[in-house]
Amino acid sequence: MDYLIFSLLFALMHAAAYTIAGAFILKRSKDVYEGKARIMDYLRDMRDPEESSHVTKWFLPAQLIRGLLLSFVLYPILPLLSDISIIHRAAYLFGMMFIYTHIASAAPCPDNIEGFVYLRRQYFKKSSFVKFQTEMALYSLLFSIPAAFILF
Repeated sequence: MDYLIFSLLFALMHAAAYTIAGAFILKRSKDVYEGKARIMDYLRDMRDPEESSHVTKWFLPAQLIRGLLLSFVLYPILPLLSDISIIHRAAYLFGMMFIYTHIASAAPCPDNIEGFVYLRRQYFKKSSFVKFQTEMALYSLLFSIPAAFILF
């Protein structure tokens, strides 16, 4: 497949899966993202119209850029991914999205290994950890299964 088409489809599929998973979990995560007493008080407050507007404005462009960057890393192994079964391809893509972009990420967050090591206890709570894991597992599934079929 042409690399440009692959990257554009990858970016669109990433943004769609990320949006759907985020919207699903956001309804259950008000304590993490909204209000003065939110767990992650270093993030923009989704209850504040100005801060929420900033997120709304930049969310899609940011996710499309992330998707493009993620797609570039796969260029050297695209032929290999094309040659393996859909199940193995989906498993690989799931692992890439869940493990590399999330749980093993080098940026300390309240839902990954680095966060467990570096964040203060107030930011690394079991309740939010489970919410984030659910969101990222859902995102990884929503991305990897369709991508395994459509991108190759």
